[in-house]
Amino acid sequence: MKKNIWIINEYAGTPKYGMEFRHYYLAKELVKAGYTTTIISASYSHLFQNFPKKKMESIDGIEYLWIKVFNYGMSNNKKRVLKWFLFMSKLFFLPLKLKKPDIIIMSSIAPFSIFPAYILAKIYRAKLIFEVKDIWPLSLIEIGGFKVSHPLIKLMSFAEKFALKKADIIVSNLQNYGEHINNLGINRKFKWISNGIDLQEIKNIELLDNRLIKKIPTDKFIVGYTGSIGVANALESFLESAILLEDRKDIVFIIVGKGTEKKSLKEKFESDNILFIDAIDKKQIQSMLGYFDVCFLGWNKENLYKYGTSPNKLFDYMYSATPIINAFSGAGDIVKIAQCGITVEAHNTKEIADAIIKLNSLSLVERKNMGINGKHYVIDNFSYSSLAMNYIGLF
Repeated sequence: MKKNIWIINEYAGTPKYGMEFRHYYLAKELVKAGYTTTIISASYSHLFQNFPKKKMESIDGIEYLWIKVFNYGMSNNKKRVLKWFLFMSKLFFLPLKLKKPDIIIMSSIAPFSIFPAYILAKIYRAKLIFEVKDIWPLSLIEIGGFKVSHPLIKLMSFAEKFALKKADIIVSNLQNYGEHINNLGINRKFKWISNGIDLQEIKNIELLDNRLIKKIPTDKFIVGYTGSIGVANALESFLESAILLEDRKDIVFIIVGKGTEKKSLKEKFESDNILFIDAIDKKQIQSMLGYFDVCFLGWNKENLYKYGTSPNKLFDYMYSATPIINAFSGAGDIVKIAQCGITVEAHNTKEIADAIIKLNSLSLVERKNMGINGKHYVIDNFSYSSLAMNYIGLF
């Protein structure tokens, strides 16, 4: 008899509403395999483009329960913290009509939801899986500048350790997460289940608008970036490399997307070899990547990345069979493992520029082979159908 699964993630979205998509894709595969799957998410997220109006709805065979929370604006709004606690408290009072779970996956970024998840697992005698996508509170300490002594950090740390000790199974999309567990003095193993791609969806490619195509140079070597334009994406060093290569009239840099840093970057980096393009629909990403000769992926120099990373953007790049420049100083470098590009030191403008020159000097066949390495690797290792099978193995 197939099991009933609850996935608790207050940021879980759908293509209908917006990011994030990990659990949507995993749940779709679980439903295909015959599992009843319910995603319990919040009615508001700063990542959403549209917002659910119903309390419960079925989307692509997945049951969604939207827990009513308030609109807190952008990600840096202090009201967001209150929303974490509101979401957590409402988990204690889930509708009785929800089908009894056999498995509860708790995957909220802020770990507070582990408390109701643990109690619900005990009540229903369900297996509890604690899934970590971002290491909180460590991320807030190393990137957000919070002190270890801050009350919120102390409370998060308690919740994190509680989860790691009480969960039946620990899962993370970070390859080296086990090192963090050991650093906390906890003797537990974990299962690595990465982010990935939905092979069926990614083949559903939408062409770019003709007006947009006309903006893209046809006689240049294009180094491109698609995605969010924020501090975490380290695009300043990318654009600094563009300034270094200003004299190379055959090379152009294209940034596609939106974000908090876009305006300031456009003002700071005005050059004929830099082109900013507005965000495009998710279905058009592969069309855009088809115009790029090289894709750029940038990171900040953070100690946090020694535990690994799992960026969705990387898998989109790999599937496009385009060589990648990965400005990364962490561990678990998939670009290097898959031999699908060049990895340079994070924030090293000169190394980024040198990598661009090197890839530009390669023959079209050499670059194509590099890109094909990435496409084969992502299909073989990071399809959500195979990642879901890894989860099913845990059930």
